Amino acid sequence: MRAARPGFPVMVLSQYVEQLYARELLASGVGAVGYLLKDRVSDVAEFVDGVRRVAAGATVLDPEVVATVMARRRDEPLDRLSPREREVLGLMAEGRSNAAIGAHLSVTEKAVAKHINSIFTKLDLPIDEDDHRRVRAVLAWLRV
Repeated sequence: MRAARPGFPVMVLSQYVEQLYARELLASGVGAVGYLLKDRVSDVAEFVDGVRRVAAGATVLDPEVVATVMARRRDEPLDRLSPREREVLGLMAEGRSNAAIGAHLSVTEKAVAKHINSIFTKLDLPIDEDDHRRVRAVLAWLRV
């Protein structure tokens, strides 16, 4: 959206803090932004107030988003993973499919795919025709 309309207000509502997305959102420096966590937006009036403030040009950030973005980036890529991502990567290392991982964790395959994409991002594994990111992620895990 920002490519088509620079400065367009953006409000992100997420289950957890995705550091890469938060940094990119804030780094643009153009237009109002908001990043709120779903579990903290239980008060509808507070949520609506946040949306209105972003629409009016303000920045609205969940305190956890601020803490995550301001935290020093760790040297070890595996340290960037959330506990759930580490669990998913461990199951990948066992050779399990996305469906099997989802069944083991009682989540959907779509949720597993999101975790895996986040793992690839945090481990700095871009899409590459010559490399298999899933294998490279597992190799990084096994080096621990």
